[in-house]
Amino acid sequence: MSRIAVMGAGSWGTTLACLLADKGNDVSLWVYEDDLARDIKKTGINSRYLPDVPLPSGIRVSPDIEEVLGDAEYVVNAVPTQHTRRVFNKGSAHIPAGALIVSASKGIENGTLLTVSGIIEEVSGRKAAVLSGPSFAAEVIRKRPTAVTIASEDRAKGLQLQRLFSTDYFRVYTNADVIGTELGGALKNVMAIASGISDGLGLGSSTRAALITRGLAEMTRIGVAMGAVEKTFMGLSGLGDLVLTCTGTLSRNYTVGLRLGRGERLKDILANMTMVAEGVATSESAHELSERHGVEMPIIEQIYKVIRQGKSPPDAVKELMTRSLKSEY
Repeated sequence: MSRIAVMGAGSWGTTLACLLADKGNDVSLWVYEDDLARDIKKTGINSRYLPDVPLPSGIRVSPDIEEVLGDAEYVVNAVPTQHTRRVFNKGSAHIPAGALIVSASKGIENGTLLTVSGIIEEVSGRKAAVLSGPSFAAEVIRKRPTAVTIASEDRAKGLQLQRLFSTDYFRVYTNADVIGTELGGALKNVMAIASGISDGLGLGSSTRAALITRGLAEMTRIGVAMGAVEKTFMGLSGLGDLVLTCTGTLSRNYTVGLRLGRGERLKDILANMTMVAEGVATSESAHELSERHGVEMPIIEQIYKVIRQGKSPPDAVKELMTRSLKSEY
């Protein structure tokens, strides 16, 4: 039995806490909101993020970050990207020296342009492994067969984490490409907004297929420029996660795009969303990364303009389709 601290009680953090507790581990779940922590303790259900799904009785729930981290052998980060720095600034001093850290958040920090493992390393001085891949919390919590990947520069730690998370419904692969795995997980959220916009405009399946294919090309180009392995983007954390979020109606980012395509205003969409759509903030970071590295990313550019500059979705589509003609490869 391992002692595991899961940071963040959104749908994904709660799901991972349940998965790990079901395997007989001693799991503590850090909940940011005091009222939600009290509610989960009272009802045994995370009514805000996973209603109607009872949590295993062995999960300890607390808003006290020191209490949750104090004796952890593993720390699982499921805090939204733009809040990770604040949480680890507060909590990293309480993480035991030998604990392994694994991040399950998908995004790129605004301003610094760091991935989540980069934020954790900068704040705590410790490297984090990365859990990523096509996985909707609402399906994993119901034990639907799912395949993901653990990326770690340390092969032994990667294998250790693979064993920690693997179940008969949650199959975990390993790889050593941390930056590629994180970029795939982060950038696919922006592409999912594009896919949702396409569907919201009623453009059809051919358009969506083109967006997925050319989106993958953009993700691969920037990844290679940043030192990632090209084939990573053909794997679970690249193509796998991209297809899921661009076609699955459970995707928060796809939903944001769908509503934008139907003419709603972004601020109104975000105002009534309980969970974070990481692609909204990541669109800004991705746009800045493309400029920093001199990598052409036309889909990212147009989504950035729709989200940050108020460009109309039909105009963004027209600009993409009327760009100068060129070879596919």
